[in-house]
Amino acid sequence: MATVAVILAAGLGTRMKSRLPKVLHPILGDPSLLWVLRTLPPDLGGAVVVVHHGKDQVLAALDAWSKAGLLPCPVTAVDQGEPLGTGHALQVCIPELDRLGASKVAILCGDVPLTSAATVFRLCAAEAVLLAMDLPAPGSYGRVLQHADGRLAGVVEAKDATPEQLAVRRVNGGAYALPWPALKRALQNLTNANAQKEYYLTDAVAAVAAELPVAVEICDPEELAGMNSRLDQAALQAAAQTRIQRHWMTEGVTFLHPDSTFVGPRAALGRDVVLEPGVRLEGSVSVGEGCRIGQGTVILDSTLDDGAEVRPYCVLEHARVGAGAKVGPFARLREGTELGEGVHIGNFVETKKARLQRGAKANHLAYLGDTEIGEGSNIGAGVITCNYDGVNKHRTTIGRNVFVGSDSQLVAPLTIGDGALIGAGSTVTRDVPADAVALSRTPQTQREGAASRLRDRQKKQSRVS
Repeated sequence: MATVAVILAAGLGTRMKSRLPKVLHPILGDPSLLWVLRTLPPDLGGAVVVVHHGKDQVLAALDAWSKAGLLPCPVTAVDQGEPLGTGHALQVCIPELDRLGASKVAILCGDVPLTSAATVFRLCAAEAVLLAMDLPAPGSYGRVLQHADGRLAGVVEAKDATPEQLAVRRVNGGAYALPWPALKRALQNLTNANAQKEYYLTDAVAAVAAELPVAVEICDPEELAGMNSRLDQAALQAAAQTRIQRHWMTEGVTFLHPDSTFVGPRAALGRDVVLEPGVRLEGSVSVGEGCRIGQGTVILDSTLDDGAEVRPYCVLEHARVGAGAKVGPFARLREGTELGEGVHIGNFVETKKARLQRGAKANHLAYLGDTEIGEGSNIGAGVITCNYDGVNKHRTTIGRNVFVGSDSQLVAPLTIGDGALIGAGSTVTRDVPADAVALSRTPQTQREGAASRLRDRQKKQSRVS
């Protein structure tokens, strides 16, 4: 027998005004539902996600997160079908919870992304608890009613509340942990005799509280805030960013302009990292000690080893930058790029599936795709690896200490041996042996005095016209 989590994720999210299911809207790059799932303790007996609106999109996301290793425990999904309320969402889970051997159920909402892992751990460890928050203006939240000793007496939805109950400022946070046998009985006896004609989960929670003691734990309202509109999304993102930045500042990271800096929840930053204004770190980003990331740089799912420097206005996607390497400004490292120790990638250089070994350089205006470049090699300005023939991609292999002159085209498949020299302006179509010089240019011609004669003719033509 085990604790099993149920995540409510079937809602339409009408106020979001979006074709994307509400629970997939991002907070700092990660969907709200992923934030919730990530807080679950790994020793749970599993998690059940209740889906309906946008079901295919949610299921595809769950599959992708599972394959990427982002889910802490096994996750299954149950389709609610026609949504008849939060109680109905739990009712459709009864067979799956029985199959999983649940002894206790922890219930969370997929559109409440900022509940901390510590709070979820306490929730899952409790025998029976409801998470609540105290609000100065409770609005449409359900009111929490308590006995004199603090135990839960019931939860009343705002639309069904009396004036006296509406005056209560303690409201339901929508998260619970309850013994499964008692909750199952309550779900089986639910009715929809209320203003909304829905099956309220809160009625089932109240029924459990009538059978056994249910504690009420007060939480920071930020942890239980839901995302029901784009305004909510923006507020949650700001709160999450403040939380993340405060954490990394205490770990020795410098934010030169925190208000313009975006650091996602899966970023890991070493000591003495400096983030300049406008930096965006999204997805699984690892930044080693002493790195500096320049203004306006965007880094997605990439790794920077210790001491690397990314200068302003670069874009890195699924790339690795070695220790002490320098990138940019205005460089783009695409998927599959690996830069070794001390590599230099300069302004307006683009790489894709390119591996540059220690000390290699491409300082200006180059495209390096499907390429292996050996230690100490120098790639001149305007060099292009011609890796695509219109149907297939081909690889270019460049050895150690090779010099490739400016404005050269390397037509793959191609191998250039160690120590070779490629003359500027060459189009190289055949393999070049080690220590060879390769040069392909049209011979230069010149005529003495021809420049003056040409200018005279041009002036005469201009007067005639």
